[in-house]
Amino acid sequence: MKIDAIDLRILEAVQSDGRITKLALAEKVGLSPTPCWMRLRKLEKAGIIAGYHAHLAARRIAPIASVMVEVTLANHRQSDFDRFERAVSAIPEITACWSVGGGVDYIAKIVTLDIDAYQRLIDDLLNRELGIERYFTYIVTKTVKEETGVPVSALFRADTGDRQFLRTDPPV
Repeated sequence: MKIDAIDLRILEAVQSDGRITKLALAEKVGLSPTPCWMRLRKLEKAGIIAGYHAHLAARRIAPIASVMVEVTLANHRQSDFDRFERAVSAIPEITACWSVGGGVDYIAKIVTLDIDAYQRLIDDLLNRELGIERYFTYIVTKTVKEETGVPVSALFRADTGDRQFLRTDPPV
C-alpha cells in the first residue's frame, strides 16, 4: 500500500488521539469528511492501524510494581525459544517482551501489584521448566518516558528533505 503525506497526517492524528471525531480528523488533515474517512478505513483494512486503545494511568487505580527483566535461556534451539515465547504470551502481567541480540535472549516488562507478586510470577516461570538459565531483575523506580507507539516521523527518512519512506517494499 502506498502512503502519502495525507495518510501520514491521518496516522499522526489518530495515534495522538484515537477518539478524534471524523469531522475533527478531516479538518486536521485538510480533507472533507468522506474522503478522510475512506482513507482511514483503508489504513485500518491494510493493517497499518492495528487497533485503538486506552492508555491507563494504572497507578491511579492501584499501586503497582513495574519490573524489567533480562532472561537468558539455557539452550538456543528454535523449540526452546518457541516454548518460552508461548508461555510469555499467555501471561497478562508480562506487558511487553522483546527478543534481543547481545548477552541476553529476552527483555521483558512485567507489571504486578507488588514485588512479592512479581517474585511469585518468576517462581512460576522457573517451575514450568521453560529453559530459563538466569534472569536479572531491574525494579523501575520512576517512569521517565513510556512508549505509546512508533512515532510516524520515524518511518521516513529525515535526511532527504522529503518524506521518503525507509521501507518501500511490501512486508514479507
